[in-house]
Formats: sequence, structure tokens, C-alpha cells
Amino acid sequence: MHHRLCKSLQGVGSSSVGLRSVFTAFNIPAYIVIFSLITTNTNITRYTDYALKCHHKHINTNIIAASVRRGHPTSVLIRDAAPADLAKAQLLKSFIGSGVALINGDLFDHDSLVNAIKGADVVISVVGTCQLDEQTRIFMAIKEAGNVIKRFLPSEFGSDPERVHTVDPAATLYAGKISLRRLIEEEGIPHTYVCCNGFAETYLVSIGDVTALGVGPPSDKITVLGDGDAKGVFVVEEDIAAYTVRAIEDTRTLNKILYMRPPANIVSHNELIALWEKKAGRTFQIARIPEADLLMLIKEAAYPLNMMLSHSLSVLVRGDQANFDIEPSFGVEATELYPDVKYTTVDEYLDRLL
Repeated sequence: MHHRLCKSLQGVGSSSVGLRSVFTAFNIPAYIVIFSLITTNTNITRYTDYALKCHHKHINTNIIAASVRRGHPTSVLIRDAAPADLAKAQLLKSFIGSGVALINGDLFDHDSLVNAIKGADVVISVVGTCQLDEQTRIFMAIKEAGNVIKRFLPSEFGSDPERVHTVDPAATLYAGKISLRRLIEEEGIPHTYVCCNGFAETYLVSIGDVTALGVGPPSDKITVLGDGDAKGVFVVEEDIAAYTVRAIEDTRTLNKILYMRPPANIVSHNELIALWEKKAGRTFQIARIPEADLLMLIKEAAYPLNMMLSHSLSVLVRGDQANFDIEPSFGVEATELYPDVKYTTVDEYLDRLL
């Protein structure tokens, strides 16, 4: 379902050789390869661009920056090192300027993946929604490279797929993430699964109204799914990146799920609206969609709205990000592990929207 708007990728057949030896002289703990396949697909709707593609764009650039700040030699696998798009070209130039090495490669070019992984201590995948199913290609490349890496972080960056209660199309997407988890575990690949929960830039800009993403704060009306009392968790992308990069250095996160639940950022939709009304100095008209009506709307809606609504059924109606205890047997919580990281609160983030 979620592949319908995704353009087929073309392999470029390039590879990297000897990059690890370049970085060993720095005596820095990890050489990190970040799989960040910058798309050139412009045939995409505004809603898709905001709701789905921004997850890919923001988190990859923030993780790259966080990795560099922590002193890790960092390489990024990209499809096109000289894109015609000026914004993408400037982005890549900024990567290079910060000391990042660019590796030409592609998810569909197996040799390029193997060559990149052979030189890596840590592999972080930040591929977007359209490529999630293709991460098995990274898994196969890790196997062929001889399982030499010290940590693999697949592209999850959302709710815990094994603790959500939702419907298609999101249910199928989560099932794919679970299948990849089992492959990683069966092969014995060292890993950390990052469950950062909700992206602030996705949910908070519209004050939680997922029917109006990409248009900024509401002018007069806010749509609420369900009764609005379920608790969600909303984390700023820079903080997600900071916690993620800290986790790759930490044995406490090895073969565990890293959850992000900043205490000040666990709020219901009703609480979020009340906070915004106080800041904006006005009240808003509330339109509520009961769960039964939401389920019907998901069935009737086209992609990508049905994807976002089915995600939000789990997050905003059923409270799946905060309705379970994190047990030491399977997970750890980022703010407890790294209390020195100053995270942006929901309250502080809303101030940016005024």
C-alpha cells in the first residue's frame, strides 16, 4: 500500500574502498555509515511530503549532525553525489564541510552496500517510509560483510511496532518492521531499535490535528480523533538524534529497544490544545471524530491520509506510545540514561509557533 506513490530507485553501481583506514588515525571509537538515500522524486503531494517524507529528511540530517558533534567519523550512503536540485546539492556540500564522507550507493546495488558496511563499526538506517521494506537488503549486506559491525540501527524511529494496536495500512508497515527485527535477532546482529515515538515537527505544528498537516497552526478549528484523552509522546528531531547517537556508544542499549519518553512531553491531545489556547490567548472550535467513524474514514481515505490516520489511531486514540511499562528485559528509556541531554519540551516547542 505505502509503495504506491514511491518512485522506483535506480542503482548507481558505485562503491567505497578503504574508508575505514582513512579514519583509524583519528583514534575515535566508531566509524558510522548512515544510510540516507536522498530522494529526487518530486512527483509527490504536499500532504505526503509533510507527513511522510519529512520524517526521512529531518531525522537523517539531524543524526548526521549529532554523529559529527560526538566526534564519530561519519559516512553517508547516497544515490547521487551531484544532484541537479540546488537545495540537495547545498545539503551535501554542508555534509562535506562538516567532515562527512559521501559514499555513492543504492539499496538496490548489493555490492555498494557490502563495500560500505565492511568499513563500518555502526550502521544506522534512516531510509524513509517508501524504503522500509527494502531494509532486508541492508540485512543481507551485513551478513555478506561477515557481521563485522558492532551495532545496527534499522529505520524505526516511531512507535514500538510490537506494542501498537492499529489497522492497515499502518499495521502492514509495522508488521514489516517486526519481521526485520526477527531476522536481525536470528542472525545475531548487534542492534538497537530506536522507538522515539511521535515527531514534534509532524504532530505539534498543527496542534495535533493530523487532518491538517503542513499548513501550520490552526486558524479556528482543530480536529480531535477519539475523546482526546489518550497520551501521546512528542519529541523534537534534534533530541531524537542526540539520544540515538548517544545510544550507539552505550552497552546498556545493546540488543535493546531505546524508548524516548521525555516526562514533560507525554501529553494528551486535549492537554495539547489547552496549552496552545493559553499561549494563543483564544479558544478553538473542536471537531471530534469518534473511533468508529475514524475506522470508517481510514477505509475510505486515499494514501497517504489513510496511513497517517491509521498511525494516529494508535498514537492519539489508543495511547500505544505510553500505555505500557518499559521492562529492563527488553528496553531502556533515553531521558533516564542521558539526563545530561537537555530536551525541548512540548511547551517550549509551542513557543516557536507563536
